[in-house]
Amino acid sequence: MAKFELKLPKMGESVAEATITSWLKEVGDTIEADEPVLEIATDKVDSEVPSEVDGKIVEILFDTDDVVKVGQTIAIIETEGELEQEDDLDLDENDDEEDSEEAAQHAAEAEAAMETAKETAGSSDYSDSDRFYSPLVKNIAKEENISPEELETVKGTGKNGRVTKDDILAYVENRSSKPKETSGAHKSASKTDHLEPAFKNQENVVASGEDEIIEMSRMGKMISKHMIDSVQTSAHVQSFIEVDVTNIWNWRNKHKEAFQKKEGEKLTFTPIFMEAVAKAIRDFPLINISVDGDKVVKKKNINLGMAAALPDGNLIVPVIKNADRLNLVGMAKAVNDLANRARQNKLKPDDIQGGTYTVTNVGTFGSIMGTPIINQPQVGILALGAIRKMPAVIETPEGDFIGIRYKMILSHSYDHRVVNGALGGQFVQRVAQYLEGFDKNRKL
Repeated sequence: MAKFELKLPKMGESVAEATITSWLKEVGDTIEADEPVLEIATDKVDSEVPSEVDGKIVEILFDTDDVVKVGQTIAIIETEGELEQEDDLDLDENDDEEDSEEAAQHAAEAEAAMETAKETAGSSDYSDSDRFYSPLVKNIAKEENISPEELETVKGTGKNGRVTKDDILAYVENRSSKPKETSGAHKSASKTDHLEPAFKNQENVVASGEDEIIEMSRMGKMISKHMIDSVQTSAHVQSFIEVDVTNIWNWRNKHKEAFQKKEGEKLTFTPIFMEAVAKAIRDFPLINISVDGDKVVKKKNINLGMAAALPDGNLIVPVIKNADRLNLVGMAKAVNDLANRARQNKLKPDDIQGGTYTVTNVGTFGSIMGTPIINQPQVGILALGAIRKMPAVIETPEGDFIGIRYKMILSHSYDHRVVNGALGGQFVQRVAQYLEGFDKNRKL
C-alpha cells in the first residue's frame, strides 16, 4: 500500500490560493482517477479538484471554507502498490521550457498576491466573535465595509451554521439593493441599471448634488489592478491593418448549416480567425514569448487565449492549447466548448492558464477597432474589429472598379520592450494575408 498526497493544483498566473467550498468525498470513500474530490473557488473561477490516482481517502486535512495555498496537501489517498509522486507542482508539459528563474518569478508573484490580500484586508477585527468565519468571508466583509456586529446577523448555511462565501455574497447583494436615502439628489433604480458590471450591486456610498460615488466591486478592483500592472510593465505600441474578409464571409455563410449538421458544432468566424493567428505565430515565433527580467522566454507551444464574456458581463480568457495543431473542425470545437463553459461558469483552472498570446473580439460590441491591453506575462494581443460592408477599389486584369466588400480592422498591441515595430507590423500583416488568402473553394 502507498499513500498519495493530493495537492491543490496550480490554477493560473497570479493565483496563489483557493477556498474549499465543499467536499464531494469523505474519509473512507473509494475514488477513481479523474473523479472529483472537492470543489474550490478562486477570484477567477470555481472548479472541481479531481483525484490523480485510484484509491481510498484516508485523511482530509482542511474543512469547508478553509483557504488553501497552491501546492498544499489537502487530502491523503491510499493506493494499491507503490507509486512515485513528483514534488514539482506544475506538471503541465506546456511549461517544460521554463527555467528556474521563471519559477522563482511565479513564486514572487504568489507572495506579492498574498501581501496584497493582507494589505486590502481592512481594519475590521472579527476575531472577538465566538462564531467561526473563514478568511475568505472575513476579506469579503472587510471589502464591503461590513462591521463585526453586522456580520453576526448574516445567516449561515454551512456546517454548524457557518457563513459560506455564497451566504456573504448573497447578503451583500441584498444589502446593496435596499433603497438608501440621500441628501440633495433624486435617485431612480434606472440610474444603476446600465452601469458596467464592475459597479453592479454596489452601495451608493456618497451623493453630492447630482453626482454619485459608487464603490467598485471586488472583481472591478481586481481588473483595475491587472490593467494598471500591465500598462506599468509593458511599453504598449499598436499596429493596425484593414483586411478584406469577403471570401471568408461568403464561405462561412455557404457552409455553416452543413458544418453544423456534419460536425454538430456551430461554425462562427472565430475559429477561422484563430486558425490564421496560430499560423502567423508559427511564422513569427518571437511573438510567442514572455519576459523574465533581462531574459526572453521563447514558448514551445502556441496556446491562444480567447477573451470570452461571463454571465455578469466581465471577461475571462480561456486558453486553446496547442492551437497550431488543430484543424478547422478541432478549432471550432475548442472555441465553442470554452465559450459555452465560460457562459455557464463551468471553466476549470486549467482552462485559463498557460496562454502565450491572446485574441479579443471587440467587434462583438460594434467597435471597428480597439487598443487592447496586453494580458501579462504575454507580449501581444490582437483585437478583431466588426466586419462591415465597405466600398472598395477592386483590381482586375481588365482594370479597376468599385465594389462592395466585407472588411474589418485588426488592432495589434505589443510590448515594445521586446517586440519592435517591424516584427509587430509584420505579424499582423501575416494574419491579414492568411485571412485574405482564404480558399473560397475549401472543403469541409
